[in-house]
Amino acid sequence: MSSVESYQSEILNSINMGLIVVDADCHIMMWNSWMEKHSGISAATALQQRIDSVFPTAPSIAFINALKNSITYGLPAILSNALHRSPLPLFTEDESGHQQIPIHQSITITTLTAGNQASCYLIQVTDSSTSIRREKMLRSHSEVLKKDATTDSLTGLHNRRFFDEHYKIALGQAIRQKHLLSIFMVDIDYFKQYNDYYGHPAGDKILIKVAATLKAQISRSSDMLARYGGEEFVLVLPNMTAEHGLQFANKLIAAITDLQLPHLKSKSNQVISISIGLSTYDPNQHREVSALVDAADTALYKAKQQGRNQACFLALDTLIAHKQQIVRQ
Repeated sequence: MSSVESYQSEILNSINMGLIVVDADCHIMMWNSWMEKHSGISAATALQQRIDSVFPTAPSIAFINALKNSITYGLPAILSNALHRSPLPLFTEDESGHQQIPIHQSITITTLTAGNQASCYLIQVTDSSTSIRREKMLRSHSEVLKKDATTDSLTGLHNRRFFDEHYKIALGQAIRQKHLLSIFMVDIDYFKQYNDYYGHPAGDKILIKVAATLKAQISRSSDMLARYGGEEFVLVLPNMTAEHGLQFANKLIAAITDLQLPHLKSKSNQVISISIGLSTYDPNQHREVSALVDAADTALYKAKQQGRNQACFLALDTLIAHKQQIVRQ
């Protein structure tokens, strides 16, 4: 072997990818060190064998078909790791060094021609495992960031940002599909007094317990509960009538009262309680729906005025008519 050939051989064996050359009959003409390492098959054993029979486990059908197409039509072929994870039975050691795991591969098949000589076919095999792991890590990191951006860190509920986006979607669906949509505004009674008397760490625990109790009352996947801000929560409940909404609101109030969390500074009760304001969009009655949240918020204010620890309903039409009267004045 000349010095040039020696250098060429060293270069081919030092490249960090698998290099295989086959002839038109799929017999192996070259098998570099990377292939030896990850297949467990030496070059001496592999040479002159057919590539579809050299491995203990046959290559994938996709790989065989891609190679046949390249030989038949002389066109390059690519097997991406997105669609074909491990076309060839190649392995690497896991981090512990005790187990062989399949290598995720990207494979390119290229036709090689040299003058009047018969064509041969270069198969380049790249280890995509690292890039796939990096992609999974980035995707996971992105999902965590997305969750953090739409989740209240204290209670684990959806936050105001998520509510704003969800509400737009829910409202649009209610209008298009002509179904009911109810909004509940929930407020912990005399929460400022609780914080002042028991301290903010104790107040945080109350927020967590109230949030968990409210969430436990929700059974439908279409229902949404979010922390609206401070001691206030909001629920978006599709397909719920005003009558059933009031029943459900009283169920929420009872669930919080049943916790029997002491609140000596409460003027409505000696335990933690909540007030709820709600309103409902009914496609058979309402043409204007933009004031739905305002109607629920106004109903909450009414519940507080009437002594707290109760639910109040405000019809959407009532608020709209009141606003129109103010505009006319």
